[in-house]
Amino acid sequence: MQSSQGVIMSQTIVITGLAQGMGREVVKMLAKSGDKIAGFDVDSESITSLKKEFNDIGAEYYLETLDITDRQGILRFRDQVLKKFGRVDTVVSNVGIGFFGPFEEIDLEKALKCLEINVIGAAAIFQAFIPSMRIEGSGKLIAMSSLVGQVPFPFESIYSASKFAISGMVESFQYELAPFGIQTAIIEPAQVSTNFAAKIHKIPLEGSPYRDRARRFIERDNELIKKATTPVQAAEKIIKVINSPRLKLHNQVDFMSSFFLFLNRVLPKFMRDMILLNHMDIKV
Repeated sequence: MQSSQGVIMSQTIVITGLAQGMGREVVKMLAKSGDKIAGFDVDSESITSLKKEFNDIGAEYYLETLDITDRQGILRFRDQVLKKFGRVDTVVSNVGIGFFGPFEEIDLEKALKCLEINVIGAAAIFQAFIPSMRIEGSGKLIAMSSLVGQVPFPFESIYSASKFAISGMVESFQYELAPFGIQTAIIEPAQVSTNFAAKIHKIPLEGSPYRDRARRFIERDNELIKKATTPVQAAEKIIKVINSPRLKLHNQVDFMSSFFLFLNRVLPKFMRDMILLNHMDIKV
């Protein structure tokens, strides 16, 4: 953030899901640059280790162990953050879980949990801080989405639905919040070399009509992950979005997302589908 004299000032940045992966790399870089960090994660052990890292560099921070589905806990977190820092400049919704499987075979109760965490979780953290930003007349709300929020991939129907929902939500409320000086952005990575996908990739049971194609999808995805953008590389691009004085609505952090979104804009559907099925090695 810059003052009216052009001097770089520290920001107060809230980020959820900051204990591992991209989120952790983002807050470590921001803290080293002098920004104040507030956030939470359900992983208490990783929160403890992150506190130690922050203490070692003398960072200003407020961290909690908290579940994104704890609505009252989020409001208490907000109150503590505003009490400590006075204001919040940017909120990044980074909590999310994956979901993989043939649509016919998925457990809808587990699917509901994914939608609750990915969509309502983002809504909850944004909703909590909008009032203070509106009063201040400025602020940034940044949602971590995915390439599949615009280009749906097979076997990721529920995860894709959650990311389409995030895009729709942010694109909708941007019009409501813009008159109060609140900017919005969506970040849409395709693949980052973390264990995010490995946690949810399971081959369908023997006898499933989807087993062979799902297996090929997983094997191909595992190959792509080896060459994917690293968490540090992704974090550097995410920080550029956070620090931008004027946010762009849709943002990519890796080549694959940029490439597929370009194809999505210029090619007819049958060609896009052919490229996607061949790319993921699941053509029948």
